[in-house]
Amino acid sequence: MRPVVVFAIGNPSRGDDAIGPVVAGRLESWLAATGLAGQVEVIEDFQLNIEYALDLKGRELVLFIDAGENTADPYFFKQIHASPEPSHSSHALEPPAVLQVYLQIEGHEPPPSFVLGVRGEHFELGEGISPSAQQRVEAALTLVERLLRWASLAEWLGEVG
Repeated sequence: MRPVVVFAIGNPSRGDDAIGPVVAGRLESWLAATGLAGQVEVIEDFQLNIEYALDLKGRELVLFIDAGENTADPYFFKQIHASPEPSHSSHALEPPAVLQVYLQIEGHEPPPSFVLGVRGEHFELGEGISPSAQQRVEAALTLVERLLRWASLAEWLGEVG
């Protein structure tokens, strides 16, 4: 079991919603090149589903990466906790709801978890990722690489803004 799991969420066919998958692809290459692939599992999907709670077992840190509308520019990074709050997005579950499922299944708190929400602006079906979103991907990758190079709770909490 790799100590860190990264969920990259988004639809590559919906413009800037491709941010998560683009980050995942670039991250996989970076992990292989740096020799960190054995420490980090990257899971890419269109949306979060209830079954992903099982992928939290045995992890030390969890990172959810997704595009967001009307978010901070270029991104926000924050710690999250289990929450049964209803979802208001196009995804099946929000990250706190996945953590809540884990809590209900396992009977104890999930591993420390964080969200990296990268600002997107264009989410139309059939569009490619916008040039501005591509620039934000670069900024987000810089943060993610720093987080994964020094994958500890203290380091991640030091990056929370």
